[in-house]
Amino acid sequence: MVIAELIDKQSIMRIIIPMAGMGKRMRPHTLVTPKPLIEFAGKPMVHHIVEELAKTCREPIEEIAFVIGDFGKDVEANLIQVAEKVGARGSIYYQQEPLGTAHAVLCAGPSLEGKLIVAFADTLFKADFQLDETMDSVIWVQKVDDPRPFGVVKINNQGLITDFVEKPQEFVSDLAIIGIYYFQDGANLRTELQYLIDNNLKEKGEFQITNALENMKQKGLRFAPGQVNEWLDCGNRQATVDTHRRWLQLMPEASLKPDNSLQISDSLIVQPCHIGKNVHIQGSVVGPFVSLADNTRIENSVVKNSIVQKNTGIRNAVIANSMVGNHAAIELKELDLSLGDYSTIQTS
Repeated sequence: MVIAELIDKQSIMRIIIPMAGMGKRMRPHTLVTPKPLIEFAGKPMVHHIVEELAKTCREPIEEIAFVIGDFGKDVEANLIQVAEKVGARGSIYYQQEPLGTAHAVLCAGPSLEGKLIVAFADTLFKADFQLDETMDSVIWVQKVDDPRPFGVVKINNQGLITDFVEKPQEFVSDLAIIGIYYFQDGANLRTELQYLIDNNLKEKGEFQITNALENMKQKGLRFAPGQVNEWLDCGNRQATVDTHRRWLQLMPEASLKPDNSLQISDSLIVQPCHIGKNVHIQGSVVGPFVSLADNTRIENSVVKNSIVQKNTGIRNAVIANSMVGNHAAIELKELDLSLGDYSTIQTS
């Protein structure tokens, strides 16, 4: 597909971020904190998503609308600040029941106007958005080994999307929809989403955005595929740890420099690592691929390839491939040994 000239820089953009899911696969980390607000590399996941959208869509962003559950006023205030940090107005909408992707987007109905990006807060990405003005929509996709858990698209010889299929159990395409969409007319999308709700048109028990896209295509709207450079999953703990590792590799070296409030003695930091404010590290090795959030304390320990949240202490421990929550405490005993020749101590 030949990329057309970028949309007029003087135009405006709205962004919708549905994030009301409970994140059950990330428990216990989501029992208190909504999954998109889990922090690593110094910011909540949704903050990373917003920053990437702001950097890559290349248009002024008028509004960022967050579709959430009952997360509390503190969370809502933090989300408004996330929008304001990229120069946008923040809006809060609510999805009270998990009725599917189409329903989630429609919950932000009043903000479905004009040029629009919808980005679900399940994954992180790196991309260079090229918005083709000749297309009614751009759907970002990525090749996957197993397309069954995803919505997928089929593409013709002209590079246009011909079919949307939700979670195919038999092979249709390996181009998975990654959850980022551009629409030239948000009101048109709202109409199609409302049609699904009004007529109770569900697939696999939920209202699917792919059905709305298929209806729009049948009416003659043209859809083009978009490609991301990196698509990083945060669906469960191990996937999030792996994504965090890759994210640190992609971060500029300057952003990994520890804050002046770091207190470190008899210790080694192996980069890349992100160290928050008021962190204490004593007699320890931290890294590589570690995020220590604000007010953490590491003593006589080794921490590598892990995410440690705020106000947490780790002492006399070896931590690897792990996520540790806020206000947690890990304190193991030092061994006072008299170990003879040819002896072995092993833990598993």
